[in-house]
Amino acid sequence: MSRDRALLDRALERGEQDGGSVEFKERLLRDVHLEGGRRESLAAQLRHRMLSGDGEATYVVGVTDDGGLAGIDPDTFSETMDVLSLLAEEADAHIDDVQTWGLEGGIVGVARICDGAILETDDEHVVIGTAGHVDHGKSTLVGSLVTGTADDGDGATRAYLDVQPHEVERGLSADLSYAVYGFDDDGPVRVRNPNRKADRAEVVEEADRLVSFVDTVGHEPWLRTTIRGLVGQKLDYGLLVVAADDGPTRTTREHLGVLLATDLPTIVAITKTDAVSEERVQEVEREVERLLRDVDKSPLRVARHGVDAAVEEISERVVPIVATSAITMDGLETLDELFDRLPKTSQDAGEFRMYVDRSYSVTGVGAVASGTVMAGEVEAGDELLIGPMPDGRFQEVEVRSIEMHYHRVDRAQAGRIVGIALKGIKESAIERGMVLLPRDADPDPVREFEAEVMVLNHPTRIGDGYEPVVHLETIGEAAAFYPEDGRLLPGDTGETTVRFKFRPYLVEEGQKFVFREGRSKGVGTVTDVHPAR
Repeated sequence: MSRDRALLDRALERGEQDGGSVEFKERLLRDVHLEGGRRESLAAQLRHRMLSGDGEATYVVGVTDDGGLAGIDPDTFSETMDVLSLLAEEADAHIDDVQTWGLEGGIVGVARICDGAILETDDEHVVIGTAGHVDHGKSTLVGSLVTGTADDGDGATRAYLDVQPHEVERGLSADLSYAVYGFDDDGPVRVRNPNRKADRAEVVEEADRLVSFVDTVGHEPWLRTTIRGLVGQKLDYGLLVVAADDGPTRTTREHLGVLLATDLPTIVAITKTDAVSEERVQEVEREVERLLRDVDKSPLRVARHGVDAAVEEISERVVPIVATSAITMDGLETLDELFDRLPKTSQDAGEFRMYVDRSYSVTGVGAVASGTVMAGEVEAGDELLIGPMPDGRFQEVEVRSIEMHYHRVDRAQAGRIVGIALKGIKESAIERGMVLLPRDADPDPVREFEAEVMVLNHPTRIGDGYEPVVHLETIGEAAAFYPEDGRLLPGDTGETTVRFKFRPYLVEEGQKFVFREGRSKGVGTVTDVHPAR
C-alpha cells in the first residue's frame, strides 16, 4: 500500500475531461462490463484516454463519477483489476503499475495503463545462478553487465542488485532474480537505471533474448541462502566468481561443489584483474584449473580457445574460464557474447509445476506466491492446487494474475521467475517449499524417501538419526538420516532413508538435493519415495 497520496490527489484534481487521459471507475465486474457490447465500448473508451495521454492513461478505481472516494472491498478490487487488464489487452495495451490506498469504505487504486500489448514471454530466457566468496566482486560484476557501466572501484554497481522491501509492497514483484538484461539484433539491451522497476520492465519488453541473474550470498553464515538460490531455482548455468587478489577459498570450493552437484553447466569468472599483475592473474587461473581438475572437470580458458569453443563445449564436464574487471570492463564483452549465444538448458514441457520460494500479500490483490516455473506453463485464470499443507492436504486456488520483472504477463513458461496472485487462499497459509500444480494433478505428499548421497565434508561419521537441513527445490527442512549400512564416512557414497522432521512435502524420484549441518555438507539424489497417505 502506498503511503504517498500525491498520485491519487493529482489524478482526482485533474478529473475526468472529454479530452483527458483520466478515467474514474467505481468498479468493473465480469458479468456486467464484459458482456454484450460493453467490452468493445469500454476498450474504445480506454484507447481514447490513451490517445489523449500520448500512449498513457490513468484509471482511478473505487471512486464515483464525480471523484468521490467510495472505496471497494478487496475481492471487488481484484475483479476490477482483472477486467481492466482484459480491456487493456483488447486495446493493445497493458497495466504498467497499480498503487492502492486503504480507506474506511474499502480500497481506492490508481492504475497506469500504457500502450503496447502484454509481454509474450520467449523460449530463450536464460537464468544464471551466481556464486562466490564474499567480496570477490560477484554482485559488482553482474551490476556492470546489466548496465554496461564500469564500477568506480568502491562497488557502486553492486547497489544495482539490492532488493528493497518496498519494491514488493506495492505490486506483484517477483524479484528473485536481482538483475536482468537482454539482447536484440543490435547487441545487448541494458538497464538504464536498475533502481527503477519501469526500466527493468522495459528491458523485458524490448529484448529478444533475456538473461536473468539469481544472485546469492557469499558470507559463510548465509550458505543456506546460497544453497536455496542455486538448488531452488530452475537455472540454466552457474557463474562462479573468483577474485584475482584472493584466489579460490574454502567458500569457493563449497559453492563449486553445490553447482556441480546439481549438474549445472558452470562458467568461472576471475574478477578484479585490474588490481593485480598479469602474473598473478595467470597464477589464479592455474589455481582454478587445478581446483576444477580435482573434481574431474575440464577447464577451458576462453581467452586461449575462443568463445566458439566455449559455447560448443560447455557442459557438466567442461568449465570455461574468463578473466574480467568491472572497473576496466575487460572480459565483459566476452561474457556478453557467451550469454547471448549459450543455449537454454532447462526447458521442461511437462505439466505446470512451481515450488514456492516467497509469499506476500498485496492490498487489493491478495496472496502472492513467487518462485521459478519448473515445468509447463501457467495462465491467468488457471485453476491450480497448492500444498501440501502441514496435514498433507492440497488446496484449490485460482490464478488472478502473473507478473515477471514488474511486467504483467498473460502466461509464464518453464524457467520464468514470476509472482502469481492467487484467489482462494490467505497469504498466511502459504509456506516456502509448497508447490503449485494443475488442479487435476493427484500429488502424493511425502514425509520419507530413499536417496543416494555423497558426503562432501563431515568431522566424524553420519549414523542413524543424523539431522541436517535438506535443501530440495525451495524446501529447506530438518530431516533425519538412516544410512543403509548404519553409517557414512566423509567421501562415502551410499544409500540412506531420509525422513522430514516436521511435515510432508512433494518429493519426486530423480530430484537432487543438498544437505548441511554446521560444516558438514553433502549432496544426494532421490531414488524412491514413500507417500504419506
